[in-house]
Amino acid sequence: MTSNNKESSAVSRRDMLKIFAAGATSAVGSIALGPLGAIARANDNTLRFAWLPPAILDPRSASGDSEIALLNAVYDYLIETDAAANLVPRLAKSWEVSDDGLQYTLRLQENAAWHDGSPVTADDVLWTINWQQEAELSVANLLSTVESVEAVDKHAIAITLSAPNPDFLYNLTDNKLVILKSEAENIGVEFNGSGPFILDEMIAGDRTILRANADYWGGAPSIERLEFIYFADQQAGIAAVQGGIVDGIARLDNSSFLGFAGDVNFNTTDIPSSGHHLARIRSDRAPGNDVRVRQAFKLATDRDAIWDRVQLGFGAVGKDSPIGPAFGQYFLAEAEVPARDPAAAAALLAEAGYPDGLDMTLHLPNSGSFPDLAQIFAAQWEEAGIRVEVQLEEENIYWDGLWMDVVLGITGWTPRPVPQLYLDFAYHSEGAWNESRYSNARVDELIEIGRSSLDQAERTAAYKEIQQILLDEGPIVVPYFFAQFLVLAEHVSGLDLHPSAGRTNFNAATIG
Repeated sequence: MTSNNKESSAVSRRDMLKIFAAGATSAVGSIALGPLGAIARANDNTLRFAWLPPAILDPRSASGDSEIALLNAVYDYLIETDAAANLVPRLAKSWEVSDDGLQYTLRLQENAAWHDGSPVTADDVLWTINWQQEAELSVANLLSTVESVEAVDKHAIAITLSAPNPDFLYNLTDNKLVILKSEAENIGVEFNGSGPFILDEMIAGDRTILRANADYWGGAPSIERLEFIYFADQQAGIAAVQGGIVDGIARLDNSSFLGFAGDVNFNTTDIPSSGHHLARIRSDRAPGNDVRVRQAFKLATDRDAIWDRVQLGFGAVGKDSPIGPAFGQYFLAEAEVPARDPAAAAALLAEAGYPDGLDMTLHLPNSGSFPDLAQIFAAQWEEAGIRVEVQLEEENIYWDGLWMDVVLGITGWTPRPVPQLYLDFAYHSEGAWNESRYSNARVDELIEIGRSSLDQAERTAAYKEIQQILLDEGPIVVPYFFAQFLVLAEHVSGLDLHPSAGRTNFNAATIG
């Protein structure tokens, strides 16, 4: 392409982005994608990455990967985890734990600064923790055992717990717990962070443009600019990668990922994770308040077949619990999942007062492999007399609260580094995200053992008993644990995929 055509090419690129952002992928075929690819590959040291549009950017409520990715780029976490769930220093460069497990002393990076130039201090961390606790949302749940937070000096804090919590440092890695400047205002609208990138412009539904923070305490990013470009659905994002409009995408479905394998124009990465998809039924109302109904759903499901058809051999088969093989010693490998038996499932429904079966609506986000999973569930369950109407919902709207209310739904749980984070949120009677409203006194007792015991053998036994109870009578069907995927154009390197895609760090990425 000659220099005389730069402006017309730029217009074409903008037009194409509008087409892709609107979800219109069928127009690609005859368009000259080679020149478009050349534009994206131009030596401007900009990385363009595809995401679904973010909905909520207040850290206390953000949950989608596109939302977390933006927060992760602009702000800092105290601590993060790597792909193997090891704790990794970030804004907290080191920490010490008292012998009784009640006091944590975290020392902060001395040269960290906010994007407005003011220094990051212990007061900022104190203010952020108090702000999260006052919200009484999910992070407040994780911080419920925090008795006090005090500044030791300008760059160190001491956190005292009311009871031991062996996973407390992992709690501090939560996706929502970015550190904000003390007395921050317009949170979720204005973004004065301390992270590796500075927000330049945000165009709703289109893109976010960030520039490298040359003064970042961890070293300036290798790229000069980072653009998160938003697409109405993942297939549009995938088409944009194929056409050279963007340089990378994560969280694509398995079959699309396989479509990139072996293509020399792309680099592909897949890693195992504790993330999983599940079907769940509300257990606080009919029909899910009858254990026989919950067991009927389990007997009507062939998990191996779902894993084979949806995951295509990636990840692992599930056993109706959030604790999978990725958690090593905590996983109840010997648990036996009942063989699929639609006739037995129908008999249980009849015993529960549903001799003609059930008619229900199955709600789920319209993204990734969720629609395929829903169709397979529907086909398998129908043989047992469980007839479901599949209702697709826009993803970020679904996660904005709808998923907590529907009677029957499919949920995607992002990877967590320790099982306790799933259990506290979703399976304790008072869990902030107990979407099924499951309440079992013994499970609550076991979760509390896992949360507080410093005896590793006792914790392991508690986790294994929880898995067996959920397999026997729980309100969930977990057919598989998924792998996390990343596709990058061949000219991009240095990007290490995180099991939770939104926590992937872009500062080390290079172009060329």
